[in-house]
Amino acid sequence: MTAIILFLIIHHFSSLFVQTFFQHRYAAHQLFTMSKFWERFFFVLTWITQGSSYLSASTYGKMHRMHHTFVDTDKDVHSPKNDGTILKMMIKTKDYYMGIYRGKFKVEERFLGNLPEWKSFDTFAHGMLSRIIWGVLYILFYIQFAPSLWFLFLIPIHLLMGPLHGVVINWFSHKIGYRNHDTDDTSTNLFPVDILMLGEGLHNNHHRSAERPNFAQKWFEIDPTYISIWVMDKLNIIQLKK
Repeated sequence: MTAIILFLIIHHFSSLFVQTFFQHRYAAHQLFTMSKFWERFFFVLTWITQGSSYLSASTYGKMHRMHHTFVDTDKDVHSPKNDGTILKMMIKTKDYYMGIYRGKFKVEERFLGNLPEWKSFDTFAHGMLSRIIWGVLYILFYIQFAPSLWFLFLIPIHLLMGPLHGVVINWFSHKIGYRNHDTDDTSTNLFPVDILMLGEGLHNNHHRSAERPNFAQKWFEIDPTYISIWVMDKLNIIQLKK
């Protein structure tokens, strides 16, 4: 049972880290730069950590830029204000994402610049074979270490880890929490010390100042991902923009 709990925790935080660090703050907002070597390193790390729920960084970036521009309007790719239920919002988000990824949804030119691209790797990591292999690996791990078959009901969490992280922020961070800023949207901060969502829960702060790599703004707020960004900047893995 200990192995299952550890695996669930590690998968949650590692998958969430690449989403907030690489796909969100780097791909969508370009809050720092990195060399091509490190960019491809994080592409591979994203595939390893997100596994069967791998998301294309460039597609994520385009979609998230659209969210910021059209937040809570009828053009928003995901908004609790427009989508009546979590499931409806998830389906709408999936439809937008796949339309953008497959080139069937025309994205405005202003959302296309400075995106990390590695099309051959995206094709492999995004493909059905890759997703099936990861799914089989999750099942085999649970068969080996789960104390009972009931634990197999946790596998869908692993299969949908990336989208589930998106749901927590895109739904609850527009529904509950506190607001530091009176923005023209429904964004909120879920937690002042956001360990659970690695800083993503400081959503109202982010919508107010999307150019800031540190989502924490008040003295009592902590953004764990920014601490990692600060360390990697000092180690010259990335270069924070001034």
